[in-house]
Order: sequence, then C-alpha cells, then structure tokens
Amino acid sequence: MIALFNWLVKITGWLPQKLCFKTKVYYEDKKAQSRRIKGPAIIISNHTSVYDYAVMMFVFFSRTLRYQMAEVLFKKRGLSGFLRALGGIEVNRDTHETSCIDKSERILKKGGVVGIFPEGRLAKEGETPPIEFKTGAAALALMTGVKLIPAYTDGNYFGKKRARVIIGKPIDARELYDDDKTYRQNLNDVTVALRQKIIDLGELLGEKQKG
Repeated sequence: MIALFNWLVKITGWLPQKLCFKTKVYYEDKKAQSRRIKGPAIIISNHTSVYDYAVMMFVFFSRTLRYQMAEVLFKKRGLSGFLRALGGIEVNRDTHETSCIDKSERILKKGGVVGIFPEGRLAKEGETPPIEFKTGAAALALMTGVKLIPAYTDGNYFGKKRARVIIGKPIDARELYDDDKTYRQNLNDVTVALRQKIIDLGELLGEKQKG
C-alpha cells in the first residue's frame, strides 16, 4: 500500500513539482551513482527546507523513499496520516527510543531505501549549514552494511531559479571503520566524514554551475 500510494502521489504531483522546483540534477560520477538505485540504500543529504523530502522523492523517482521525519510533523492533523501513508518513519528527537532505527533496519533488510537528513533539524539564524550531523545515519550504515548515497540540494524552491541537486558516489561506511579505534570513535569519525562529503558535494555543485 505504501508503494502504491507513493506512485499515486508521484504521478499526480509530477507536473506541480516540475513547476515549483524545476529541479536540475548533477552527478559526481553518473556511472557510479545515477538517479536509479539498485537494491537497499540510505540516502543522506543536507537539510534546507521542509520541501527537501519532496524534491528527493522526484529525484529518485523510481524508488519508494522511506524518510525519517521529526515527530513534530506527525503532530499535525491531516499531515500525519499523509506522511504515514507515504511511509514516513517518525523520529522522536526528545527521547532515546530506537524504534525508528529498528524500523529503518527492517526496511533495508527487505531491500528498501531509507532517507535521512543527518542534521536532524533546519539551521537556526546565525548557524552555518550544514550543521553538525547526528550519528544515526552512520550507525545504521555500520549496522547493516548498506551503502550510503550522498546528495546535496541548493534549496532554491518556488523561485525563478531552478533547484539544483547533485548526487554523489556511494559510500561504504564499513570501509571507513578503523579496528584500532572504539565503536564510538568510529561512529563519530564516520559521521564527520559524511558531513564533509555533503560539504564537498555542495562545492562541486557550485563548480559545475559555473562550468
């Protein structure tokens, strides 16, 4: 039912999103990773707006994206049911409960695609995005061995400019693991590396736009 509802939303929303976002997609290496995703994957990207999820849904059109979403979105009447129908995974940021991780792991084991915004929230005034990443994406990748697909969006939605997204090469978090360090140290190191990858993709996107 989730996959069917996603297709319904994508088909009916294709033209409106085309007019609103006008998304142009770039690649770090299209042969290594295009818009087509084979097998299970974890998509990570910077977080610029509540519309980032919608943009990624159409960038990776052929797959059903099960995104981790903040609990505050599920407290809104109407929106909550819509997000659950799309397969949204509720993340309660005020507690240490792990049900979102368990659910994400089950989805990946079934060959699905999980989306995560590692920043966990939008940047506040005075903060330089992307802000510090939470460790959830790294932990999930280390736990499952599933590849991470990094992406960067410039967040230009609804204006005259086109939204621009760049897709990076897949990352194997386990290849970054150092056996001489503790799990916690590795978790932090991988998380830092993922954030740097997103920053690098943002810089690469800027170069490609100038080119």
